[in-house]
This record gives sequence, C-alpha cells and structure tokens, in this order.
Amino acid sequence: MGRTRILIADNHAFALGQWCALLEPEFEVIGTVADGLSLVEAARLLHPNVVLTDITMPGLDGLAAAERILSIEPDTRVIFVSVHADPVLVERSLQTGAAGYVLKVAAGEDLLPAVRSAVRGERFVSALPSGAAGPSHRDR
Repeated sequence: MGRTRILIADNHAFALGQWCALLEPEFEVIGTVADGLSLVEAARLLHPNVVLTDITMPGLDGLAAAERILSIEPDTRVIFVSVHADPVLVERSLQTGAAGYVLKVAAGEDLLPAVRSAVRGERFVSALPSGAAGPSHRDR
C-alpha cells in the first residue's frame, strides 16, 4: 500500500505551508485549497485518504464541507485543525463523522499523531485548555 494521501484546506497560506512541511516526510500531500467549496471539489476529484481542514473558511465552512465530503466519499477520514477550543464546537465537529480535532496551537505536537490515529480508524482530539470540558485527549 502506498503512502497516505492527504488533502489540506485552510484560508491562511502560512498554515498550509506549515502543515505541508510537517506532513510531507511521512505522508503524500496531494493538494491544498483555501476555501470550503474548493475542498469539496478537490476531494471529489483526488480521493484523499485524509482531509485536514480548518473550520472557518470563505464560501463554505469546514463543517459543511466535511459533511459533503463524507456523503460522497464515506471512507475519507476528516480531521479539523482549528483555533477554536470551544467544547461545543469540538463536539459538533466530531458529530460530522470526523476522525479528529486538533487545536492549531497544538498542531506541531498533535497533527502527526492525529493523522496516524485516523489512518488506524481511531479518533484523536487535542487536549482542550484547562477549565474546558469536552472530549478526552485521545478518544478511541
């Protein structure tokens, strides 16, 4: 089996560059896009194994994009990477069928383990800041 194919969506070029640099030694980054509508189209055309997406994006937010992708490509593993640490939003994100939720402030430490977990069929959630109730750090 070849390397895991990853599609990345974020409307900030810096974040896209950081994620690619972190992931490319181990995984195949097959594309990057800057908005939700482009993400859905790219997923339809490229058939990634894993999609990493921000939540707040122009055109179509990451939650709606993930729901569309999972309806047409149900085997795709979606991981949200977001600045939002609100437990309600984390739970809502996981209810889309996502395989994970990584806080951007923890991406350097959590992104690779999150992708590895998703590939194994497990769920990964970054630890939320103290005082925030929500899913456990590595909820299997």
